[in-house]
Parts: sequence; C-alpha cells; structure tokens
Amino acid sequence: MNNKLTFLIGIVGASLFIISSILGGLLIDNYSIISQYISESYAIDTEYGMVLRTFGYIPSGIFIAVFCFTGVRFFTPTKLLNIGFYGIGLFYGLATVVVGMFPCDSGCNKDFIDPSTSQLIHNFMGLLTYLFVPVLIILIGLELKKMQKNTVFPLQSIVLGVISFLFVSVLFLNSNSKYIGLYQRIIELVFILWVVFCAIAIKNEK
Repeated sequence: MNNKLTFLIGIVGASLFIISSILGGLLIDNYSIISQYISESYAIDTEYGMVLRTFGYIPSGIFIAVFCFTGVRFFTPTKLLNIGFYGIGLFYGLATVVVGMFPCDSGCNKDFIDPSTSQLIHNFMGLLTYLFVPVLIILIGLELKKMQKNTVFPLQSIVLGVISFLFVSVLFLNSNSKYIGLYQRIIELVFILWVVFCAIAIKNEK
C-alpha cells in the first residue's frame, strides 16, 4: 500500500465521521449539538440510527483503523510509535466500529437507569477512547519530535493531544453540563484533525 492510498483511506475515514455527525444532528427534530451527545443521534430508537451506523460510523471506524495500522510504516518505526499508532487504531478506529454496532439506549440513558448490554458496551468503549487516545496522540508527537524530522506533524500531534486531554477532563468533570455535546464535538474534531494531519504527513513522505 503506497502513501497516496494510505492518505486517501485516512481522509475517507475522517470524512465519513464528519458527514455522519452533521447528518445525525440534522435528521432529528429538536436535536441540540450543544447539549446532546453524538451517540444520541444514532441511538437504538432513532429513525435513521441504523443507516448512520451502517453507512457512516462503522465504515469510518474501519477506515481509520486500517489507516493507523498501515500508516505507521511510513515513519521510522519504533516501539513507541507502534504503540501509538496501533493504540489509536484500536481505541479510536475499532472502538468507533464497536460503538456503532452497540448503540446507546434512547437518549443515551444519561442517568444510567437499568442500562442495556448495548449501552454498557457503548459506554465502556467510549471511556477507553477518551482515556487513551489523547495520551497516544501526545506519545506519537513526542516520539516523532525526538527523530528531529523536518515536519510540523510532531508539533501538531502534541498540541492536538494536549487540547483533547484538556477537553476530555472538562467533559468528565462536567458530565451534567448543558454543554456536553459541545465538549464532545471538540474532542472528536481534534481526533479527526489528527487523522487528517497524519494523512497529509504520510502523503508528503518521500
């Protein structure tokens, strides 16, 4: 797989996620992107939830996972880089597939009253994503910076990783806030930006 194809896989994965997030918000009456989780737009009882999961989030996760698993070889492979890229492929790419296969209950059951098995799996995978991905992005940035490569991607990774870590902390500490939808979207946007910047870096690799 050459660098241009890997670039396209990353961009397709990122684009599918963005498009699904936008459509999910538009297809539901009175849905608020500020106060409602992304998952609420494709919850088990939403009219277009199955379509969004099947043609949006699940393939997006597959593309992102493949991108991460193959993209690392375009840099100088080290143990820490492998951990970073494979970790993001697992905890962001494949985790997106899992939360798509196991949607949350109606309204994402914020009070966690008698949650279904699907809700439990959904929440657990989301927790792993937000705990690990920011750290892994920072790890990749620091490792690439040590190699002193003439690229802005290491700095982009460090900055995006720190931003995502800060907003994950805000989200966890303010889980009842009326701005949880906004916090989550900022986190997801940062993750997607990292995929895009990484894809561009791979495309520019000689």
